[in-house]
Amino acid sequence: MEIEITIIIASILFSAFFSGMEIAFISANKLHIELEKKREGLAYAILAKLTDNSSKFITTMLVGNNVSLVIYSYYMGKLLVDIAVPLIPFELNELLVLFIQTFVSTIVILISAEFLPKAIFRIYANETLKFFVFPAYFFYLIFYFITDFISKISDYFLRTFFNTNADEDQKEFSKEELGDYITEQLDTSDETKEIDSEIQIFQNALDFYNVKAREIMVPRTEITAVEIHETVANLKSIFVETGLSKILVYKTSLDDVVGYVRVFDLFKRPKSIKSVLMPVEVVPESISISDVLNVLTKKKKSIALVLDEYGGTSGMITVEDIIEEIFGEIEDEHDSIELIDEKVEEGIYKFSARLEIDHINDTYNLEIPKEESYETLGGFILEHTESIPEKEALVKIGDFEIQVTKVSGAKIEEVVLKVI
Repeated sequence: MEIEITIIIASILFSAFFSGMEIAFISANKLHIELEKKREGLAYAILAKLTDNSSKFITTMLVGNNVSLVIYSYYMGKLLVDIAVPLIPFELNELLVLFIQTFVSTIVILISAEFLPKAIFRIYANETLKFFVFPAYFFYLIFYFITDFISKISDYFLRTFFNTNADEDQKEFSKEELGDYITEQLDTSDETKEIDSEIQIFQNALDFYNVKAREIMVPRTEITAVEIHETVANLKSIFVETGLSKILVYKTSLDDVVGYVRVFDLFKRPKSIKSVLMPVEVVPESISISDVLNVLTKKKKSIALVLDEYGGTSGMITVEDIIEEIFGEIEDEHDSIELIDEKVEEGIYKFSARLEIDHINDTYNLEIPKEESYETLGGFILEHTESIPEKEALVKIGDFEIQVTKVSGAKIEEVVLKVI
């Protein structure tokens, strides 16, 4: 009796192993596996051998799983007849005995050898595939001839009826696989260690096509612009004071922008701003920055005006802003805006309201809710208060207590955020 129970438990464990390894191979990040195969060591060499022929590996796991299930079914059915059936107070016919055997055996095997191991192996696919590489290779050798025979039959049917092969070398990896691999590297990196710049650039590049113009534009309130009838002398002074290379030009207001002027055009000694005025590209808020970059590149421009849904000026965006979305902030001697971004103590932070929610969440793991209606911390506050808070006002939003420490005009400048 003890031997039968031991065989049943062993067959369940083997079945769990084979079904788990099958789902681990399917769920594993192929880019991660390919990079692991390039490393030196016996385990990585075996991993390369197993994964280079995916159909044989999967077939090996299926063969092992079926052998385990056959052994399990035989001994489990016998055990139920010997132990469970005699405990039932009334006589059973053969059909009912078969039903009990099937029902109990199926429930046990589904939970212990299918659902649980597949769930665990799928979550930790990359890790389990490497951890169990030696036992997987052991069974690969044991079932080699059976696997090879089954694979040849399968390949024959695939070539004959479907005009394809079971194994085709993968030359390219999907964007999702690259994204998953980079995310894994960011998640597993030490929080106290600076993230490798190449990994961060890859992450930014993958997110590039999902970023909208309104997320990175210079907002209307921070745009430096001049009226078209302004004197050239005053325009020159503005260029000197701001250090900008281009300035927008409008007729009556920022909602009526007619173009922009470049600083080096002043060397032409123009008599008026209109004589050196350049046309400006116009894009909607909802356009992706990849499309903005394509437009500006084709038309050989470096600045675009961003309009809201009503046709009013929402902000402006430059090629530099777009490039910074991939490579990070590019600061020069004229970048004078300093945003406050510091941790005062555990659970208390001092921020500029201009900081983006994504930056704060990525840096401090605060999980501030993000919606399409706002991008910055100031927008988050205004979304919930629906008015401009006064200085020293205390605002409670969800798990956060926010004190407004600086307000200028119609916008929030600085806040102290406390996690409650």
